[in-house]
Amino acid sequence: MQKSAVLAALTITFCALAQASSTFRCGSNLVSLRASTAEVQAKCGEPTSRALTGYKELVDEYGFRQEVQIEEWTYGPTNGMYHFLRFEGNRLSNIDSERG
Repeated sequence: MQKSAVLAALTITFCALAQASSTFRCGSNLVSLRASTAEVQAKCGEPTSRALTGYKELVDEYGFRQEVQIEEWTYGPTNGMYHFLRFEGNRLSNIDSERG
């Protein structure tokens, strides 16, 4: 019985952590994964910094290959937190936060 309770608690914790990294709040606006760079900039304004980090080859469900640009935007510090947004092909693919 105890093992299943621990497993359930870990599953809930993991899901909560996964949920937290799929959105970014800037002011009263919220952006989610797969948002475009234009949408993020319209809702959050100009980032503190932007860096082109390279290119990545993606393969779609039909087998077509496409090379997309990888860009990282940094917002912050806001209340001591930095937020790092990674874009692949102008779509938000990852959100990380770090206390500065």
